[in-house]
Amino acid sequence: MKLWQKDKQVLKSVDDFTVGKDREMDSFLAEADVLGSLAHTRMLESIGLMSAEDLALVQQELKNIYREINEGKFSIEDGVEDVHSQVELLLTRRIGEAGKKIHSGRSRNDQVLVDLKLFFRSQIHHLVTNIETLFRQLIAQSEEHKEKLLPGYTHLQIAMPSSFGLWFGAYAESLADDMEMLLAAWKICNKNPLGSAAGYGSSFPLNRSMTTSLLGFEALNYNVVYAQMGRGKAERILAQAMSSVAATLARLAMDACLFINQNFGFISFPDELTTGSSIMPHKKNPDVFELIRARCNKIQALPNEIALMTTNLPSGYHRDLQLLKEGLFPAMSSLHECIDMTALMLKNIRIKDDILKDPKYAYLFSVEAVNAEVLNGLPFREAYKKVGREIEEGSFTSPGMVVHTHEGSIGNLCNNEISLAFDAVLNRFNFDAVDKAIESLVD
Repeated sequence: MKLWQKDKQVLKSVDDFTVGKDREMDSFLAEADVLGSLAHTRMLESIGLMSAEDLALVQQELKNIYREINEGKFSIEDGVEDVHSQVELLLTRRIGEAGKKIHSGRSRNDQVLVDLKLFFRSQIHHLVTNIETLFRQLIAQSEEHKEKLLPGYTHLQIAMPSSFGLWFGAYAESLADDMEMLLAAWKICNKNPLGSAAGYGSSFPLNRSMTTSLLGFEALNYNVVYAQMGRGKAERILAQAMSSVAATLARLAMDACLFINQNFGFISFPDELTTGSSIMPHKKNPDVFELIRARCNKIQALPNEIALMTTNLPSGYHRDLQLLKEGLFPAMSSLHECIDMTALMLKNIRIKDDILKDPKYAYLFSVEAVNAEVLNGLPFREAYKKVGREIEEGSFTSPGMVVHTHEGSIGNLCNNEISLAFDAVLNRFNFDAVDKAIESLVD
């Protein structure tokens, strides 16, 4: 079944090529498609394009289908092109002619657009929830391990003292910035394109403000041409936000892979969280972090992929846009899994005590020695040269301690301020308003 099909059959090879993986990808959109139809049909009845009797039949059966989707009982049948066709087919089978009326005032173009916006909103909500869990964990671990020092590196050379308080806290603050990117994506996705039809509006007197309210959107995509042009743009902006989160996780994973290495030996994990070698019985490999790193690097390529697929398209709909789902939808699932696995691994991290007592870290405190000389009245450049000569001559004595008090340093992590910044962004997502609108729609 195809919503656009008339009398002639399309060549099977052409049909297979143009449908591609769309049926598989559309399974992600099933819940959103029903929500869009629930709002659209209520609007149709309000402007006289559907009777109250037909609306009652359609609404009840759409809610039945919605429950079936949530219970895992929904699938797109062989021969049915997409999720929109499947929902309309089920309605027509179950309630007859009323099911054929739900497409008035819509095109598949704006139906896909609203499905995507609703799906992206739910995915952003899920991401933010997972990120918040990881953020709180990182802040707690930063506080728990703030007294444990480790070497800091520049150019992968021993540089200055750091701490696990700083290390955990750095990735927490990085996630706080990533949330700003997700908030931007949320704002773009939280605008209603429904009613733009094929991209040029409709001669029906559609009430687009009504569907905006019913679906919990913050605003409309007002211009119908721009609503259609938003396809690809919303995906790219969401992919950029996901890429920002992925970059944070990939860098953390790389640190963990280094720190677990025997030449560093700063951290370890229980055997059940590492893997071994088929011939080397001593191996405990950080495969989880290596795969997080690889998956997240792949996600970081996604914005460029989307940009290249859309960069030279003129206004209006083009079938190229169908392929955006194939990269973006699996990436969402992958990012959720990476966040969950990062939290699991860090929850079970073991941190070595007294790392800096190893003699090879003696010069780590050279800056502390320089600063001590400056505090005693020696000009900085002279103090720098003095400590440098002591190191070259082998007479340098390490202070063995750090006294850092300024904001964001070892002795003043500012975790409370970082948490406040995170919460300030979190509070700008109007998840409660959206949830309330959707609950009202499906009750």
